[in-house]
Amino acid sequence: MDNICDETICVLLAGGQGTRLYPLTSDRAKPSVPFGGKYRIIDFTLSNCLHSNIRRVLVLTQYKSHSLQKHLRDAWSIFSPELGEYITAVPPQMRTGDSWYSGTADAIFQNLYLLERSGAKRVLILSGDHVYRMDYAAMLERHIDQQADLSVACMRVPLADASSFGIMTVNAADRVVDFTEKPVQAASLPGDEAHALASMGIYVFNIDVLRAQLESDHEQQSSSHDFGHDLLPRLITTHKVAGYRFGGHDGRVSPDRYWRDVGTLDSYFDANMDLLASTPPLDLYQTSWPIRTYQGQHPPARVTTSDNGVTGTIQNCMLGNGSVVDGAKVIDSILSARVFVEEGAVVESSILFDGVRVGAGAVLRRCIVDKNVVIPAGMKIGLDADVDARRFHVSANGVVAVPKCFDAVHPQRRSFETC
Repeated sequence: MDNICDETICVLLAGGQGTRLYPLTSDRAKPSVPFGGKYRIIDFTLSNCLHSNIRRVLVLTQYKSHSLQKHLRDAWSIFSPELGEYITAVPPQMRTGDSWYSGTADAIFQNLYLLERSGAKRVLILSGDHVYRMDYAAMLERHIDQQADLSVACMRVPLADASSFGIMTVNAADRVVDFTEKPVQAASLPGDEAHALASMGIYVFNIDVLRAQLESDHEQQSSSHDFGHDLLPRLITTHKVAGYRFGGHDGRVSPDRYWRDVGTLDSYFDANMDLLASTPPLDLYQTSWPIRTYQGQHPPARVTTSDNGVTGTIQNCMLGNGSVVDGAKVIDSILSARVFVEEGAVVESSILFDGVRVGAGAVLRRCIVDKNVVIPAGMKIGLDADVDARRFHVSANGVVAVPKCFDAVHPQRRSFETC
C-alpha cells in the first residue's frame, strides 16, 4: 500500500471563485471558508491525503488565494521536503500561454511539467471544496487491481438532484460505459429508480494517459477544458474507465458515507447544522482519522454568569476555544474561536466565525456571521425577512449572511454590495 502511495502525486484543485457562497467568499477562496467552528473546508481533503499516506500534494490556487495560502502555511507545513514530501501552493504561472486557468483540465495541463518531473506513475485529482472523509489509498489499490486507465469515485444521489452532477452508468464489473455532465434527465440505477450514480470529481489517472489526454484537449479550440464536460465522455470510448463506489471499499476510515458539496449558502449552512445532530452523519470523532487544522493559542471556552447575575446557557452547541457566553443564551449554534456573546443576547441556529462579538440583548436566528463582525446591542437579525433583505444577503431558504464589511453605523445599507 505504501509503495502505491509513494508512486502517486496529488493535484488538489482550489482555485474556484465560489460565487454562490458570497459574501463568505468576498475576501477568500471557497476552500478556505471556515467550517464547523474550527476547520477550513480544504482541511477535509488534506486530512484525507495525510491519513491515506499521500505525501506529495500540489494545491492549484487562483481566486483570492491569500487566505488559503496563509492557512496552508500555518496548518499544513508538516511534511518533510528532505523526504520528498510537500504540500505546495501553485498559482497560475502562464507557462503554456497568457491565460489564467480556464477549466479543471487546463489547470492541470498548465502544470504538467510538475507532474512529469515528480516521477509519479499515477495522479490523484481532487477538489478542495467538498466536506467528506475518504481513504484514497483504498481507491488507488482498487484502480491497480482493475488495471484501469482512469478511476472515477462515484456515489448514489437522489434522482431529483442528478442534474447537478456528472451522471455515470457502470456495468457489472464497475466499468464506466456512459457519462453525461449535469443531464436534464438522468438515467436511474438498475433496480433503484429513485437514485442515480454521480461522479464525485475524484479521479485517479495513469500519468501517461493523463498527459496524452490533456495535450489532445489543449489543441481543441472548441473544448471547455473540463474533465466532466470534455475528457471523461471521450475516455470511456477509448480507455478502461472504472467506477469506484464511495464507501463500498472502506479502507481505514469508518464508512459514514457523508459527502457534501457546500457550494451554496444553504448547503453550507445545512452541512454545519449536520454536525449538531445527536448522532452526526459526519464522524469527526474517529481517533485514527482526525481532521487536522490550524489552532490558535486561545484559552478554554467559558459559559459564565454576568456581573448582573444572569447565567449563560447553551443547548446543543459547538464552542471554539476562547469563546465566552456571558449571561446569554446560545441554542443549536456553532461558535468559532474568540466569540463573545454578551448578557441577554440570544443566538439560535447560527454560525459565528472567529472574533464575532454579539452585543447585549441582540438576537440572531439562522445567521452566518463573518469574522470579527460586531453585532450592536439590541440588534435583531433573522426575525424579519423584509428588514434583513434590505441590509444583508439572504439565501433562498432564509439564511442571513452578515459580511465582514457590515456597517453597524448605517445598518440599513445593503452591506454586501459594498464588500
